[in-house]
Amino acid sequence: MSEVVAGASMSLDGFVAGPGESGFDLLFGWTGSGTEEVPTAQPGRSLRMSPASAKVVRAQLESTGALLVGRRLFDLTSGWGGLHPFGGPVVVVTHQPPAGWEDSPFTFVTEGIEVAVARAKELADGRDVGVNAGEMARQCLNAGLLDALRIDLVPVLLGGGVPFFGEFGLGPVRLGEPDITPGEGVTHLHYRVVGTNSRSFACVSSFAGV
Repeated sequence: MSEVVAGASMSLDGFVAGPGESGFDLLFGWTGSGTEEVPTAQPGRSLRMSPASAKVVRAQLESTGALLVGRRLFDLTSGWGGLHPFGGPVVVVTHQPPAGWEDSPFTFVTEGIEVAVARAKELADGRDVGVNAGEMARQCLNAGLLDALRIDLVPVLLGGGVPFFGEFGLGPVRLGEPDITPGEGVTHLHYRVVGTNSRSFACVSSFAGV
């Protein structure tokens, strides 16, 4: 059964990007500083990390069938050059689809987060939907659609920038006990979303931050 998982590399003070779109070298340094190679879908691009982190990332790649991201990230990365490193279908939430992307792995949804999640689940074909942290994660949480959090916690303080969630209107959200995998320069955390003050949910994971 497909589950919806928000994930990202996050600083110790809770940010997935620093001020002015900075800090990515610090947040993702662990993906290029190890000895274990993890190939991506992009020709000639591989990640190198510790064996423990490689095991976590490979499991995420195997369990994830589609990604859900916002238009801001799509534009910031220039659509990952036409192919996300994950290699599978990507659903982009946007007000206006860009021209010239009709025959691509990207599906543009203008009807809101519920429709976007439903479409991503169809494309995932029974596997998980990875949700990019930030606005998309916040919208999924507010809509009661988020099943789990997967955080790659990096020992750095960015002091500001884009938070993993930002403000949301549900009140306290309870998480289950984490699965913890120490890596080199990162600690991998996997939390189940147990519930909020008004409803209960289920949980799972994501490779969206890459």
